[in-house]
Amino acid sequence: MGVDIDQQLRQLVAQTCQYPRRSLQRRRCLDQLIRAIAQSGKLWRENSPDYEEALQLTWLYLCRNIERYDPARATVTTWLDAYLKARLKDLRLKRWQEQHHQSQPHPNSENPTDPIDNLPNTHPDIPPILEDTRQWAESDPDGELSSTHIRGRPDITCQVLILRRLPPETEWIKLEAEFNCKVSTLATFYQRHCISLLRKFGESQGYL
Repeated sequence: MGVDIDQQLRQLVAQTCQYPRRSLQRRRCLDQLIRAIAQSGKLWRENSPDYEEALQLTWLYLCRNIERYDPARATVTTWLDAYLKARLKDLRLKRWQEQHHQSQPHPNSENPTDPIDNLPNTHPDIPPILEDTRQWAESDPDGELSSTHIRGRPDITCQVLILRRLPPETEWIKLEAEFNCKVSTLATFYQRHCISLLRKFGESQGYL
């Protein structure tokens, strides 16, 4: 069958690194690389409410740190798996803290926050999946996002929450204060409705 998928991904990384940051060629290579990784089936997958956010942060990490990849130490997907699993751990901790209204870091957390969480939306290396997702959520082509809302709260829609939770996401506690709605209600609605719509969109675009 020719070159295996791991070798193909290594070649795509090397090709991407040949182009300067912000260049059109680099963005195209990043797009191709992300699609190839997503379609390879080798990246860590799990059915959890935090997975989609962790995956988005992983794509951001890849785009900002691609030159750090060392093919002698790991495959591309093994390298990204380590970051993805760490972000899953952080997001679970953050959600636990928010639900319990705790402001102090958990003693077992080595790094509960990551500077990548605070990246501006206009960073030149934000991968296409995030830009595409934001455009999809803003345009809401079939009206499903704006029509799906928390019972009795037509102002808290899937469209609103998805846009507010895209990196750099608004913390649940801040959303609770803004909408005068409990974190548990917001998070449960997000997990039950928003995540499924995000996953459906990702699948339709070939990212998942």
